[in-house]
Amino acid sequence: MKHQAEQTLYSLSADAPARPDRRNGERYLSLLRVGALLIDGRRELCLVRNLSAGGMLIRPYSPIEAGVAVSVELKHGEIVSGIARWIEDGLVGIAFDKPIDVVALLTASDDGPQPRMPRIELSCTAWIREDADIYRTRTLNISQGGMCVEGDPRLRPDTKVIVSLAGLGPIDGLVKWKDGERYGIGFNRVLAVSELMDFLRQQQRLANRCAVA
Repeated sequence: MKHQAEQTLYSLSADAPARPDRRNGERYLSLLRVGALLIDGRRELCLVRNLSAGGMLIRPYSPIEAGVAVSVELKHGEIVSGIARWIEDGLVGIAFDKPIDVVALLTASDDGPQPRMPRIELSCTAWIREDADIYRTRTLNISQGGMCVEGDPRLRPDTKVIVSLAGLGPIDGLVKWKDGERYGIGFNRVLAVSELMDFLRQQQRLANRCAVA
């Protein structure tokens, strides 16, 4: 059976990651980010599955009880602290004591600059143009190579489209797959890291303003 790749998913949301959806019969090859878990005076490794400004979802290698204070070192010398809110199927949901800057965390990996950035979960409007038709959709996540959107059911796979996002110039792409009203769009070019980072910082500023309002 062919393995699918499961990578760490990042989000600009101020909320801690929700409980994961159950996967029936799917096998994943783990490409998750590794963190150093600090708990009860001991230090051990953990896998980071989801990471948002408000919390994270990890898979530890030893049991953790709900309500326990934990810290995780994500980059050398940079430690985030929080509380384990729930445990399910070997996964632990952690709410941070204070929000972190996810975009800054994405600037470099532990081993230096990343050749490709991971998927970033976010929610913003994306306009999808197919010939003379323009559809308003909601962005679910984006990477250098493509994005996932939710919107008009009239969009079809294998359709050439032009994607427009506020703060990011028009991008030519192709609808790769459809699942209900969700679509995967592959870009015809790989976005430059600096280009995507500028866009994410703009989205982060908008999210922060909405949280304060």
